[in-house]
Amino acid sequence: MDLKLKLEQLHQRVNGLKEQIQTEEATKTAFVMPFIQILGYDIFNPTEVIPEFIADIGTKKGEKVDFVIKKDNEPIFIIECKSWRENADAHNSQLHRYYHVSKARFGVLTNGIVYNFYTDLEKPNIMDEKPFFTINLDDIKDNSIKVLESFTKSGYNLESILDSAEALKYIKAIRKEFEKEIENPSDEIVKLLVNRFFERPLTANRMIAFKEYTKRALSLSISESISSRLKSALVINDNIETEKTISPTTTIDQNNEISKVTTTEEELEAFQIVKAILREKIPSDRIAYRDTQSYFGILLDDNNRKPICRFHFGTSRKLIELFNNGKDFGEKINLDSLDQIYNHRSALHQTIENYG
Repeated sequence: MDLKLKLEQLHQRVNGLKEQIQTEEATKTAFVMPFIQILGYDIFNPTEVIPEFIADIGTKKGEKVDFVIKKDNEPIFIIECKSWRENADAHNSQLHRYYHVSKARFGVLTNGIVYNFYTDLEKPNIMDEKPFFTINLDDIKDNSIKVLESFTKSGYNLESILDSAEALKYIKAIRKEFEKEIENPSDEIVKLLVNRFFERPLTANRMIAFKEYTKRALSLSISESISSRLKSALVINDNIETEKTISPTTTIDQNNEISKVTTTEEELEAFQIVKAILREKIPSDRIAYRDTQSYFGILLDDNNRKPICRFHFGTSRKLIELFNNGKDFGEKINLDSLDQIYNHRSALHQTIENYG
């Protein structure tokens, strides 16, 4: 079953039961253990999910972590639980102590609804004060599902998580600050923006006025951006529905083993164009491709963590996905012809430079 669907079902369970759940222990049993099970770990296997794990700290004996999760007999993350009535952000000092004496790279603090994931980006073996990732069952987002998949038993990938942890942490922090500025613009942001076009001194009265103008301008800009994206999405959806209507139905004999991935001449031609562009920067043998059912990907050093670009060649349109803003921030752009790939030379060069 899809991970998002399982989490939504757990959310319904939490909402239905929480008023009857009065203790921390009940929260662990009713909410947290099903969450661990959704991630694919066997809660009935004491070598994989260890409850009440002893984590003695110096002379302080008898300290226990609520759960230690192991994979291949190695601890991968620890979980400290609080009652669902408590704020999951307010109790990380206890988890901080446990993390210091554990061998796990990740710590999770939860009240059964909000799950905060921590690691040691700032100092080795010392848990950061702020989580790098949070998932809230009351507000499940698709991008959170993608990150959580890296913590499942089948999808656990330490390198992949660590690669994206720093970006997740600081993007979250920047976004939080940005949201504060939208709600109540600071003097610094007002001066930064206004001084670019207003040449007279900013008096106290003008600062009050410009703060309100800045708040309205930021809100208006975001609203218009959302509206524009919704209109684009509706146009794309209409095109897809039209394609479904006019496309002939193809019957496939499911008893035959037919490969679902077919590399086309057009995809190979696109690969050769990218290769020609990048030979200005790196040897051609460092450029590889991998074809999948959903896209044709071009990689640096044949490494999935170093995507250069991807091509999405549908029946009615062609897209190039660029990663010059980071491997987690792909941007899809329409191509009217393969020759337009050359228009993205600088973005492709920047992607290579980002990987060092």
